[in-house]
Amino acid sequence: MNRFLGDPWPESKGTTVSGSYSATTNGIEVSVEPFYLDDESKPEESEFIWAYMVEIHNGGTEPVQLKKRYWHITDGLGRSEQFRGDGVVGEQPVIEPGETYEYSSHCPLPTDSGIMAGSYSMERPDGSIFEVTIPAFSLDLPDAIRSLN
Repeated sequence: MNRFLGDPWPESKGTTVSGSYSATTNGIEVSVEPFYLDDESKPEESEFIWAYMVEIHNGGTEPVQLKKRYWHITDGLGRSEQFRGDGVVGEQPVIEPGETYEYSSHCPLPTDSGIMAGSYSMERPDGSIFEVTIPAFSLDLPDAIRSLN
């Protein structure tokens, strides 16, 4: 499987594949909207490029800092990889109560479908760490027949 790329995807333009996905953990809501980037993809070389926009909303009563990320990516053939790293797109943002942090990134897959899911490690002002769920989201070509991966 190709390596996950954590850098922001400039001017993400593509086709929304299946709407937005969201999950809330301890007052922190994570919403993800995936896009298929057909202009960047090379299906004849088994390279399908997906971008995704993430919004992290702090619905809690205290600031949190996004310290680490974890991704579990599974392609259409069931092959999976896991990725861990500090922050997102080179940042470890502090998200104040009522605020939303947004970023975009991308992921190449060797198949025309897949699933991504994961979590963020967040730190409270007292130094305690808690995990926030990144909802599983489907990466399927816009005109593909939908099936569970």
